[in-house]
Amino acid sequence: MSLTPPKLRSTLRPLHPETRGGAVAWLTVAALIWAGLYWLNENLWSWIFAGLGLDTSEHIPGAVHFFFYDSAKVLLLLVGMIFVIGLFRTALNAERVRDYLLGKPLALALVLAAALGAVTPFCSCSSIPLFIGFVAAGVPLGVTLTFLLASPLVNEVAVVMLAQSFGWQVTLAYVASGLLMAILLGALFTRLQLEDQVKDFVRNTPVAKLQAEGGTITLARRIDAAQGETREIVGRVWKWVLVGVGIGALIHGWVPADWLAAHAGRDNPLAVVLVTALGVPLYSNAAGVIPIAEALWAKGMATGTVLAFMMGTVALSFPEFILLKQVLKPKLLAFFFGSAAVSIMLLGFLFNLIFP
Repeated sequence: MSLTPPKLRSTLRPLHPETRGGAVAWLTVAALIWAGLYWLNENLWSWIFAGLGLDTSEHIPGAVHFFFYDSAKVLLLLVGMIFVIGLFRTALNAERVRDYLLGKPLALALVLAAALGAVTPFCSCSSIPLFIGFVAAGVPLGVTLTFLLASPLVNEVAVVMLAQSFGWQVTLAYVASGLLMAILLGALFTRLQLEDQVKDFVRNTPVAKLQAEGGTITLARRIDAAQGETREIVGRVWKWVLVGVGIGALIHGWVPADWLAAHAGRDNPLAVVLVTALGVPLYSNAAGVIPIAEALWAKGMATGTVLAFMMGTVALSFPEFILLKQVLKPKLLAFFFGSAAVSIMLLGFLFNLIFP
């Protein structure tokens, strides 16, 4: 029995355009439909809530709005990115791609992954579709994990907001340390050779089977394989998207600022540990957490403690944990979250020394 919702199965049902022109036309129409749905999702829920007279700045309406908007966004990204990457992979030889990447300096691959993460303005859950696609394509695991860390931590909107709130000195320190942390942890993951800690279904997909056949592959067959891969992966994780985003919606925007200011102030030597631990269960992107961080800073919280809270909130989240649990085995999942949390704490302590 398929786990994919009926409407999604209908949308993803394989088509068989007989000619290359028909296949190109199908891809064009599909891309336009996807872009239209993504644009509609960006605006639809705000229109509906405004029409109902609901104020999304209030906790319950805001949580419901967040659930519908973010669930649709993550599912659309999951469908679109898995399909596009799957289609692209059908034209590539996975072994050659892997050998090419492994033949390049590891540092260069990690820097490129961190840079890609910095220019993709995703939250921790939204970056997972690209992560799955990269792993399925044979990109080294350490490189993909670098992207997964860097993407939610740094983006151009967050940089501008940080500079306005904290100044360029703190902003540059945040950006540089976030990207460096992602690169160094990616290098560590590569050294530990944890590729076997990714669940088998990510690599044993219809696209992988099509590549194994060899020979000339028509565009129509490539489309069918990419659709099959999309159905298989989305069918496994869609319900966990709803669970993860649902949990995120319940705690979205909830930060006990006064309590944090009182208990994680400069006189508490374990303040960095406290705010990082509290930040992990929360769910927000960098732009959403910066106003809260600015308020905590204004209340007297140390700079390093504020930055640790930001990093913990945007780079690690419980919804992300739920989604990654469907892709990564327990050992790698624990190591990923544990090493990132410890690194964030160390950066927080360091910044408290640099910016007393």
